[in-house]
Amino acid sequence: MKPNLSSPSMARAQIIAAMTVFGTIGIFVRYIHLPSSIIALVRGIIGAAFLLLVLGLKRTRPDGAAIRKNLLLLCLSGAAIGFNWILLFEAYHYTTVATATLCYYFAPIFVTLLSPFLLGERLTRRKILCVLAALGGMVLVSGLPQTGLPSLSEAKGILFGFGAAILYASVVLMNKKISGIGAFDKTMVQLATAAVVLLPYTLVTEDYSALSPTPLAIFLLVVVGVVHTGVCYTLYFASLAHLPAQTAALFSYIDPVVAILLSAFFLGEPMGLLGAVGAVLVLGSTLVSELPEGKLFVNN
Repeated sequence: MKPNLSSPSMARAQIIAAMTVFGTIGIFVRYIHLPSSIIALVRGIIGAAFLLLVLGLKRTRPDGAAIRKNLLLLCLSGAAIGFNWILLFEAYHYTTVATATLCYYFAPIFVTLLSPFLLGERLTRRKILCVLAALGGMVLVSGLPQTGLPSLSEAKGILFGFGAAILYASVVLMNKKISGIGAFDKTMVQLATAAVVLLPYTLVTEDYSALSPTPLAIFLLVVVGVVHTGVCYTLYFASLAHLPAQTAALFSYIDPVVAILLSAFFLGEPMGLLGAVGAVLVLGSTLVSELPEGKLFVNN
């Protein structure tokens, strides 16, 4: 008997696999000794090409009418994705993978704060409490209560992480305005736009002649482009069609948990008791803020 590839159990397996692999990207980037803009550029090119290949294998053509209808927002969100990657990869270089990831997961908090002004959504008391809890958690993660102000390098990493979160929040908000287009088409255009925008940026800011990537760096870069972008986005979007939105949101928290655990076990990045409490506050508050009003658990 053939497995049911569209079953909820298969969809759960797909999103768990995608989020687990997403959580490892910080480890890979740490060992790719290339500028963040170059890593982001190659990721966009390979990711878009892979999604185009998937559509070709499925014998599906991109919906040109839907793409043209949403072209402006697709291009703006694609550019935001590209520069969001640059800031996130820079954060990995200046602070721990765990701290960078937690800063990045402030994106839902920024969406919560901006949605009343941009989407007309109500800012409830629970969401305000979640924002305050996340801010308190980030103070603990930064080490401020134990060591005072962070070092210049650590502060840069935290700011880059927050910058990446702001850009990702803008992508989320813009995606709420994009309609009538399939997930694969949308993401393929966004990744391609990210690459198109980043190419002139890297040509101006980077000296390509001075780059001397090692075979290991090239291999890891291909893995990030194919596996972390192409394969994982394919698994992720395939799962969304068969899972409730709240269930998908819950599974998305596998990503930062994996990143934090790997940073401790493989990179030896320390996180004391207060830092662990802060991580729980950040992730817990963003998770609770995404649940429907009046519910604390998701029923499948």
